[in-house]
Amino acid sequence: MTPHTIGDGRTGRVGRRRPAWPEVIAGGLAYAASFALVAVFLPRVADDAVAGVVGLVVSGAMGLVAFAVAVLIRIRGLSAFGVRRATARQLLVAAALGIGAYVLGTMAAIIYMIVSGDAQNVQTSYQEAANAGWLSLALTLVAGSVITPLGEEAFFRGVLANALFARYRAWIAVIASAAIFAVAHGINPVLPAAFVVGVLAALMFRWSGSIWPGVVLHGVNNASATLVSIIVATAAG
Repeated sequence: MTPHTIGDGRTGRVGRRRPAWPEVIAGGLAYAASFALVAVFLPRVADDAVAGVVGLVVSGAMGLVAFAVAVLIRIRGLSAFGVRRATARQLLVAAALGIGAYVLGTMAAIIYMIVSGDAQNVQTSYQEAANAGWLSLALTLVAGSVITPLGEEAFFRGVLANALFARYRAWIAVIASAAIFAVAHGINPVLPAAFVVGVLAALMFRWSGSIWPGVVLHGVNNASATLVSIIVATAAG
């Protein structure tokens, strides 16, 4: 089976190979296997702050493992998966959209909680990590705003959205990839916020042909969530 091609996001040239279903399936299975291991072992970490940092690191690691499997099975070239240079303008737009994603995602999560009655806080350990001192905060920011976005964007945009763009209309690929990304975060108040990030990151990937704007957008969104949790905790204390 011949890999699909993709147009250059900046020049319109065609010819660069892109992933398809073999990469999506192989990467998805690797992600699911990693998720199962994390679900077994992460709850054994007794300290909430430590569990928060570890959880963020493994969130990124799961995506990177899935990405590596997808790259190695057939194409074996990083540029086909969106690991390519983005322009300064694209990165700046992504940073601004990251703030917008946090605002819209927060609103979407509030609406979800009101409509569903599900007000569970599934990010307690992350918030504990952010509020456990300067070192823990630094580790939380690095893990949650760099490692997690890198791994998740590499797989969910570089592999999944990339492959869907090759087969379906852009709006279908954007919505489908964002929905899968959201469900991967669980059926909880984080789901709508993750969907917002997924939609905007997929649009940035479509525009740029690179995963890096999505990494920036995702990282700014996550950093905003971490810093706001600190502000809220400080104000409450």
